[in-house]
Amino acid sequence: MAPTLYMIQASPPVRAVLITAKAIGLDLNQKDINFFQDEHLKPHFLKLNPQHTIPTLEDEDGFAVWDSHAIMTYLVSKYAKDDSVYPQDIKKRAVVNQRLFFESGVIFFHMRNIARSLLVHCQNFINEDDRDGMIEGFGLLEKLLEGKKWAAGDFVSLADYSLISSVGTAVTIIPVDSEEYPNLTAWMKRCEELPEYAANAKGLKEAAEMLKLRLTRK
Repeated sequence: MAPTLYMIQASPPVRAVLITAKAIGLDLNQKDINFFQDEHLKPHFLKLNPQHTIPTLEDEDGFAVWDSHAIMTYLVSKYAKDDSVYPQDIKKRAVVNQRLFFESGVIFFHMRNIARSLLVHCQNFINEDDRDGMIEGFGLLEKLLEGKKWAAGDFVSLADYSLISSVGTAVTIIPVDSEEYPNLTAWMKRCEELPEYAANAKGLKEAAEMLKLRLTRK
């Protein structure tokens, strides 16, 4: 029996987990949750995750964990054949962790606010503070990628999977100039060429369509 991932396909954190699972060759039992019908507030789900956030993972032994970063590191630690995407080397792992925290605290922080304002509060514009915060995040990532092929150095890691899920969503509504952000643009293209990136495609398309539709409404 495979681990069950409670998910919304369009969610960037969910897609980061899906990319990770594909990278390590792990099949997940994918269970869609209808957020807009409050399925995340049902008793069974609240028992698994009192914080009622998506994604949530329930392993085959009943163990539950949530937050995409915690799920990703758990899956790799338990199911991966090697440590290539989340190295045991303490310094390499520290850099990967830092990038994961950067994605959570900066990039996804603003992406979540933007998505909530558009999809939950039904705005048809992006708040200036979040637009500015996202652009600042792009600039920081551009700097972090200087002299590096991947987010944490010369190897593909969980940091790339987490960042590309959020950055890839953000740029569909806040485009980046390739001349102004050459490192970021080149990194995104490399991520898109990874075999495991295929797990991101469907949800990214759904997310972009939803966000763009809301922005074009009067």
